[in-house]
Amino acid sequence: MKTLTLYFREYCSLCHAMLAQLQPLQQQFGFAIEVIDVDADPLLEEKYNELVPVLMDGDSEICHWHLDQERLLARLAAQPVEIS
Repeated sequence: MKTLTLYFREYCSLCHAMLAQLQPLQQQFGFAIEVIDVDADPLLEEKYNELVPVLMDGDSEICHWHLDQERLLARLAAQPVEIS
C-alpha cells in the first residue's frame, strides 16, 4: 500500500482541512497517510515551518498549504496502488 506523508501542525486549520480532504480520496484509492507533527522535531520544524501542511510522496512534494487534487490524482495514476 502506498503511504503519503502529511507534515502537519495540530493548531493549523489548513492542516486539518487538508487531512479532511485527503480522507475520501484515501478510501477511494487505498493509500495510507502518515501524519507527522513538525513541532515534535526541530529539524522538521525548521524545514517545513511556514509551508505546512505539506503532502509528500516519499521525497517528492505533491503540494503545500492547499490540497492540489489534480497533482495528487496524477501521482496516484502514475504509480498504481497495489490491490490485494
